Amino acid sequence: MNNNDSPQTTIYDLDGRPPLKAAIPLGLQHVFAMFIGNLAPIFVIAGVVSTVTGEAIVTPAQRMLMIQAVMIASGLSTLIQLYPVRLGKKLQIGAGLPIVMGTSFAFVPTMISIGADFGINAIIGAVIVGSLMEVVMGLFIKQVKKLIAPIVIGSVLISIGLSLLPVGITYFAGGAGAQNAHITMHSLLERGEAVPEGMVRLASGFASWQNLLLGTVVLLVIVTLQRVAKGLMKVSAIFIGIVVGYILAIILGIVDFTAVANANVVSLPRPLSIIPEFYLGPIIAMSIMCMVSGVETMGHINGMTMAVWNKPAENKQLQGSLLADASGNLIASFFGSLPNTSFGQNIGIVCMTKAVNKFCILITAGVLILAGFSPKISSFLSVMPNSVLGGAVITVFAMIMLNGIKIIAGEGFSERNIFIFVLTFGVGYAAANNSHLIEALPGPLSFLFGNTTIAVCIIAIILNQIFPKPKNP
Repeated sequence: MNNNDSPQTTIYDLDGRPPLKAAIPLGLQHVFAMFIGNLAPIFVIAGVVSTVTGEAIVTPAQRMLMIQAVMIASGLSTLIQLYPVRLGKKLQIGAGLPIVMGTSFAFVPTMISIGADFGINAIIGAVIVGSLMEVVMGLFIKQVKKLIAPIVIGSVLISIGLSLLPVGITYFAGGAGAQNAHITMHSLLERGEAVPEGMVRLASGFASWQNLLLGTVVLLVIVTLQRVAKGLMKVSAIFIGIVVGYILAIILGIVDFTAVANANVVSLPRPLSIIPEFYLGPIIAMSIMCMVSGVETMGHINGMTMAVWNKPAENKQLQGSLLADASGNLIASFFGSLPNTSFGQNIGIVCMTKAVNKFCILITAGVLILAGFSPKISSFLSVMPNSVLGGAVITVFAMIMLNGIKIIAGEGFSERNIFIFVLTFGVGYAAANNSHLIEALPGPLSFLFGNTTIAVCIIAIILNQIFPKPKNP
């Protein structure tokens, strides 16, 4: 198509260059749709407290660097998906499709478990090795498509949503740090011991009226926009809710901008800011989650190609997307950030609008990379109160669970599917939530089945193979 064609037609072409007046709004729309979701896992992980030291596993300085790094990693990974790196005639890294990459919530429960027991360095190390799972999946794409069934994906998504909902409500009330300080303070008071002044100050924020107000306002803004708004306002409901909540927090005087004032306006990212460490349990757990993430990516790509072109994705596109996922994880790890994957909400925008032009998504990638070179932006986001984020992620976490239910419902409630689903949660999810049973299991089994998502994934895959889907007559 000629580049001078109207934007009404050019934006619906995969290639070609629409006018900036059409491309920029579409590119920014994708930024708005994923910006907060891209950052939220960092805020959640930053609040994880080590079971060894009793302190947060991520320092404030590390959190700022991670925010900066995740923007750059997301932008670079998106570029790879848009414009594949070709390795010979048959292999490519990247799908060549309008896919926006970002930090996945699917990894959060597993990263919380790893971080609490082994620290942030072990998370980075596990991601590096675990990424090889998606490389293997990409190289053996035909076999992978036969191994993983929708009921496995749906069960895993339900488990992820259920695991994250308590995290969301904790942030709504003020965050994990405030909650832990609150619990510790009351324990000290019951024993008649003195409570440090800093702990009192931190604990007082848990379930305070200010935090509950902020979380409620953010949630109400999101719900209202989802109900009555249209177009960009509806797509950007979470982003707008966060902005409103942040402004209210500033008005209430509970935001400390000291770190923002001291941050540089422009700074180069710092490679290997977090040195990876490698432990067997975390590596196995993260490898399984990378497989889950890869399966989710395959679902996203197929959903897009069916919605836009009415045909399933080609094996070359699926293979390229998985290899790009793995590359994104390695890029993020190199800069000391969290794993990347395709963002479902952005795939949803493409499916809804049919605007597949890669140049528009190129603008999205460019904005993300530019934001990553400014510590001032990173620090401004890092001082946002936890309750503001909590009001937003509750809906996101619940939606993850709902997507899992929709996938299983789409497969139908046959006797076989019901049996697999019941056993998956009756054994896998229930066992993972019994701490005494988990402690009695040996070594790696204790770590793997101590994570509900991993336990559900393992049980679902085994059952899906033991009870194969009947062939159509």
